Amino acid sequence: MNKTTVSHSDLVGLSAADVRAAIRAGSYGGQTSGLAAGKLQCNLAILPERHALDFLRFCLRNPKPCPIVGVSDTGNPFLPTLGHDIDIRHDVPRYRVFRDGVLAEETTDIADLWADDLVTVALGCSFTFENALMGAGIPVRHIEMGRNVPMYRSNIPLAPAGPFAGEMVVTMRPIPSDQVIAAHQISAQFPQAHGAPIATGDPAMIGINDLANPEWGEPVEIRTGEVPVYWACGVTPQNVLLDARLPICITHAPGHMLIADVAEDAETTVLNNQ
Repeated sequence: MNKTTVSHSDLVGLSAADVRAAIRAGSYGGQTSGLAAGKLQCNLAILPERHALDFLRFCLRNPKPCPIVGVSDTGNPFLPTLGHDIDIRHDVPRYRVFRDGVLAEETTDIADLWADDLVTVALGCSFTFENALMGAGIPVRHIEMGRNVPMYRSNIPLAPAGPFAGEMVVTMRPIPSDQVIAAHQISAQFPQAHGAPIATGDPAMIGINDLANPEWGEPVEIRTGEVPVYWACGVTPQNVLLDARLPICITHAPGHMLIADVAEDAETTVLNNQ
């Protein structure tokens, strides 16, 4: 694929491998919601090996926001259990690089930052179950509006591990009140993608002051007869990693996910890449 810029709509309906090819070629750097329907989308945390065990403990203690779906070998940029040609240095539309807890840069390629001590942890993403919601006739507003999902800081505490601690980040999707139960039931079938919602209704009950002003992503319209529904979000570990002030940590930019080749409803995801 050449380096001609392509749009989100150009990629709708393409395979996960074709979308990654566009990303790797530098042709696409946008958000991935709604792309490669039926395939698992992944949040990323790339960090030095000496911190990886504590981070994995943190994820295991907080499986709703941090469902582990893949872990690389130290220094290996490939994730063969998620896709035979995935190269984590190139295949994410946009990365964030943090140094000592401060955002140092955003970039579309991290080949020049790769080091032999880095470990990649892939975590499930709520974009994965959106296709199932839409297939059941449940609207997903940010996809309808062509926007990134709104993400908010909550006051829900997380179980700490080593230097990693904090509060959960959540996504919000307005759901018609008569379809809330169905949305719960459908998303619960995807525990590797945050599973069922963690709250419904008044945002103040989980510490959100204003739904019109998300910390990440973009606000969406909430229509008459709809209820805000909140899911655990994979941006959670980004906040936790930032607060831990690691010398270096690389993540995806919110909404800009790694798209895997494995099915979003796969019953078992291999957690290491032997």
